[in-house]
Amino acid sequence: MKNKILLLLICIFGLPITTMAYSKYIIPGGETIGINIKSDGVLVVGFYKINNKYNKSSLKVGDYITTIMDEPVNSLNDLTSLVERYKDESEIKVGFRRNKKELTGTIKLIYDNNVYKTGLYVKDGLTGCGTLSYIDPNTKIFGALGHEIIESNTNNIIEIKTGEIFENRITSITKSYDGTPGSKNSRFNYNNIYGDINRNTKVGIYGIYTDELPNKDNLKVASKEEIKIGEAYITTVLNDKEVKNYKINITNINDDSDTKNITFEIIDNNLLDKTGGIVQGMSGSPIIQNDMIIGAVTHVKVDNVKSGYGIFITRMLEEGEKKGIDL
Repeated sequence: MKNKILLLLICIFGLPITTMAYSKYIIPGGETIGINIKSDGVLVVGFYKINNKYNKSSLKVGDYITTIMDEPVNSLNDLTSLVERYKDESEIKVGFRRNKKELTGTIKLIYDNNVYKTGLYVKDGLTGCGTLSYIDPNTKIFGALGHEIIESNTNNIIEIKTGEIFENRITSITKSYDGTPGSKNSRFNYNNIYGDINRNTKVGIYGIYTDELPNKDNLKVASKEEIKIGEAYITTVLNDKEVKNYKINITNINDDSDTKNITFEIIDNNLLDKTGGIVQGMSGSPIIQNDMIIGAVTHVKVDNVKSGYGIFITRMLEEGEKKGIDL
């Protein structure tokens, strides 16, 4: 039976550049970060009944509302304000994006308990925590998580308009047990912004680091061929903002996956005592071997929480160098 996996978290169109220019030496991450992203439009995540009936509309779960009566919608505040403005209309025109196609339709407003309602559950962003993977000291491009941010109700990658990474402190750990992965619990400081997110991709989130660069030694970027079976360590935070190294054992190397290139098991007793295994919030923790950065943590095996997967760091660096948004 194949091992179940859990994504660890829970945040200009054009052809990508084919010549990558990332640095051979980069700043390793390991710092815990808060992540806040705003979606490109207001995302429909579900429907609710009004007077025991669902409201008929042109919208489906996963659609992004972009206009109401041809006026732009960029946030929940925009949506509620426009619904209030056009509440006397029997139907309102709605523009929306579905599978990257721009469409139009209508939705009725229903008056219930002194409020005009749409029957839609919607959201315009997501906040969570993860781990910074690297910063390129020359370009100030950063990468984190090593996997996409998805919306849990739709299970789709969130199409982002803007986003930020910011200060985060770990306050406690909910331990992992086989079958039940735990999590890092944290406290955000939204005012101390580290960088701007501009891309949410299946191999991580990327953007420009705008704060002062961390005072850390750069590490050589390992090629896939330089990664070896055997001992390595991950760099992460388990308390407050304290970055520490923890031993792991690499058991397999796989080039046939997007994000599960490095299979490993935790062998550090200090880490196991505190977490029980891999926990949510470790996504993006750098993997170091022979004084080289080789990858970043991406997944935990749900039925064996002491084991997990990592992505090649070169795959993240290549993705970070691309411009625009994936189509």
